[in-house]
Amino acid sequence: MPRNALADETSPYLLQHKDNPVAWQPWGTAVLEQAHSQDRPILLSIGYSACHWCHVMAHESFENEEIAALMNELFINVKVGREERPDLDTIYQMALALLGQQGGWPLTMFLTPDGQPFWGGTYFPPASRYGRPGFPDVLRGISETYHAQKDKVLENVKALSQAMADMAKPKEAGELSADVLDQAAASAVRMIDPIRGGTMGAPKFPQPSFFKFLWRAHLRTGSTPFGGAVTVTLSNICQGGIYDHLGGGFARYSTDDAWLAPHFEKMLYDNALLVELLSEVWLETGDPLYAARVRETIEWALREMRVTIDADGGAPFAFASAFDADSEGEEGKFYVWTEVEIDALLGGEAAEFKKVYDVAPGGNWEGHTILNRSSDLGLASEEVEGRLARCRETLFQARAKRVPPGKDDKALTDWNGMMISALVIAGTVFEEPAWTEAARAAFSFVLEHMFENGRLGHSWRLGRLRHAAVVDDYAHLARAALLLFEATGDWAYLDHAEAWVATADSHYWDTDSGAYFLAADDTHDLITRTKTVFDNAVPSGNGVMVEVLARLFYVRGDGAYRDRAEQLVRAFAGQPPEHMANSPTLLNGYELLEGARQIVVVGDPRADATAELTRAALAGGLANRVLVRLAPGADLPAAHAAAGKGLVDGKPAAYVCDGPTCALPVTDGASLRKALDGA
Repeated sequence: MPRNALADETSPYLLQHKDNPVAWQPWGTAVLEQAHSQDRPILLSIGYSACHWCHVMAHESFENEEIAALMNELFINVKVGREERPDLDTIYQMALALLGQQGGWPLTMFLTPDGQPFWGGTYFPPASRYGRPGFPDVLRGISETYHAQKDKVLENVKALSQAMADMAKPKEAGELSADVLDQAAASAVRMIDPIRGGTMGAPKFPQPSFFKFLWRAHLRTGSTPFGGAVTVTLSNICQGGIYDHLGGGFARYSTDDAWLAPHFEKMLYDNALLVELLSEVWLETGDPLYAARVRETIEWALREMRVTIDADGGAPFAFASAFDADSEGEEGKFYVWTEVEIDALLGGEAAEFKKVYDVAPGGNWEGHTILNRSSDLGLASEEVEGRLARCRETLFQARAKRVPPGKDDKALTDWNGMMISALVIAGTVFEEPAWTEAARAAFSFVLEHMFENGRLGHSWRLGRLRHAAVVDDYAHLARAALLLFEATGDWAYLDHAEAWVATADSHYWDTDSGAYFLAADDTHDLITRTKTVFDNAVPSGNGVMVEVLARLFYVRGDGAYRDRAEQLVRAFAGQPPEHMANSPTLLNGYELLEGARQIVVVGDPRADATAELTRAALAGGLANRVLVRLAPGADLPAAHAAAGKGLVDGKPAAYVCDGPTCALPVTDGASLRKALDGA
């Protein structure tokens, strides 16, 4: 009798299923061998710990003794966490799309014993409803088809296999230009809801990478529609129910078109990317709402998302992955309120709070209230905000006594890279050195615990590093290292970035058609290696690598980095501009590659004058900036535009360079700010 074999796994998602009566196995070559020896198809189930519908299907089917017995009789059952194995998830999501079905989680795929997909879906109910067949009927039908019509199954496998191989090859190579970027932005902005922001209709996802591209288009062209699309989106997100107004942090997406009712899970990557975008937009707008949400979200991340080796939670630490949507078996129960509860807790201050936060007798969502401030997209007076803050603190303390949602406390290398980058950017923009120090602590954790034998791992939990890194890990962590290099002037970070790019080139680069595969060449349990540049919930590794390579080119002056970046761009650029809008990170990286604003600050890092110049450089905007901090007497590479330049009459100096040409040096912050504004 097969048994459930998930108890020794580290993934919180897999451990959620360790007591199922289903004989779940983790993915691996042993599973394929077992399936071959028994000539049984594989039922592959992929999800993640904070996934609401994953929980629903687990309760309805995987905890059901009769359904589990049917699964065990007919299939080899395999559980995979999509966050621990994005390489596997990408393959089988692609297969589902080729079958003409909408992807998502839980992903339910049926495979031949050698791992080849032949049919699948997402959520299946325990009995026929929602226009979906009942899961037991699906199980019997798939098993019968596999055994009675193997020729048909193998034809399907062959067609899917060829289609997936074709998708791994970039289409016809092409070239980008500023005109293509503008056309892509014009196409993208037509998708935006002009009132609520985000793309039209429901559900609404924050899509920070998409809106970062539109913001950069606004800065590049001065186009008001581009900038307005971003600010209306951010303001609605910041005041809507998708934001946790008591504890900080953004939920993954809104189920409606008004940003009111989220799927309540909080993901690290969403919050990292939104902190970065809000910080960049604040630099131009100065909107105090954006500053407040950045501060509150970082406070939430540092308070609730730390994972560490030590029980005291000290440094170094990494960041956990997510908080679940559900608590006590109900979605959103931890976060919602009734008017009676708020009246009892706030007393005489309740009336003002209820008006601002949309609290009414019948609630605004399933008989309860999701706190939001969508009726006014600005902040109130300092006096009113002070009173509201006291009310929020009262409710926050009361909420802390509730049963909290589950926390997925694994640390993922790429997601930590995103949060490190966000902390560095916010720390420099808002002049909060503690945030930069937190970024350095998280980076140290990755180096100490998630880097072994010269290679990054992908997932760490409870002292165990699991699974080979994907290219996204190298891309996001190299970017984080380069941003730390800018913020601190510590050249060791640059060395780390270069080493990781070298590893990516050795193990992930496709020498035949260009670009980076998601999985390494020595990851042996995959049926194919995928390659993509489209941004989904997170920026694509290929897109991020364009920025990384561009930054290394400008800092090191090494043309090999530029050549590799250009190869990468060409591999994906043969698409119409409206399709290129699906690859905003690649487009932003290309813009940096073609037109970086290089700033070199030369001076003793301990000197006040050097600090003044550095602050001016960091405050001059994030778009296309490459900053190098150089100690007196240190040399830049000979190919660098500012090679040989140094102090001016013994004073710290800053050089602003465009391509191979640098402007005259400036020696004070005001002059540097003026030079950057002029540029």
